[in-house]
Amino acid sequence: MKTKIIRLPLNHLWNSEYCIFAAQLVSVFQKFNADELHLRKAFDKVLALMPEIGKIKTQEQGNVISQQLADLNVERKTLIKGTMDQVKTFSKLSMPGAAEHVVVMNRYFDKHGRDLGESNYNSNTERIDDYMTDYDSNGAVQTAANALHVVVFFDQLRAVNKQFADLYLQRSDEDASVETVDARAIRTELDKVLTEFYNAFEFCSMEYDELDYQTPANKINDLISHYKTELKARTTRRQAGKEVHTEAPIAVG
Repeated sequence: MKTKIIRLPLNHLWNSEYCIFAAQLVSVFQKFNADELHLRKAFDKVLALMPEIGKIKTQEQGNVISQQLADLNVERKTLIKGTMDQVKTFSKLSMPGAAEHVVVMNRYFDKHGRDLGESNYNSNTERIDDYMTDYDSNGAVQTAANALHVVVFFDQLRAVNKQFADLYLQRSDEDASVETVDARAIRTELDKVLTEFYNAFEFCSMEYDELDYQTPANKINDLISHYKTELKARTTRRQAGKEVHTEAPIAVG
């Protein structure tokens, strides 16, 4: 009797998910005897592409760092703008003593440039370092920042800028050793090989009906069903207006 393998719309998987799925599928089937099931040739074709899938995974990890850097850069700009906006708000108030502190802070902003945070990554980091070094050595600015309740912005900016600098260095080190690959081409090739593997599995289940194909099929189908369910749920969330691109990749624990 023919044993059916469920088909998964692989093109709906993100690159990171595709790598996880491929690795999990291999892990599931490696628990069975491919030679005994007459599937060695078909399965070996899948195994032969796994090193290429590993390269996609490595490349995707670099992309994750790039997104983290972009998010941190946005936070840096938000903190700087938040500081300036807070000072601007105090400039419109009649609170006793606030005016002199506003003058100090505005002079400080002008000194470092009100376009602070709007340059390229490296320039932003260097300028913010100068901005913070000046702040740390300037008692008048610290007093004004405390009076206008923006110290928290400075403290957070210091932490975020250091985190950005460390992560940028990490990405530079990794980029030097990461091979750039054509993820689409690799995925297309593995899609083809997986289809051949599924077809061979189903064919052999009819040809050698005395062998147990149902047990490995159940394990593979459980894995595929999980991904299909998660993909369907994500589509529903996206159609409802959710920002699904920031979610964690689908995986089976």
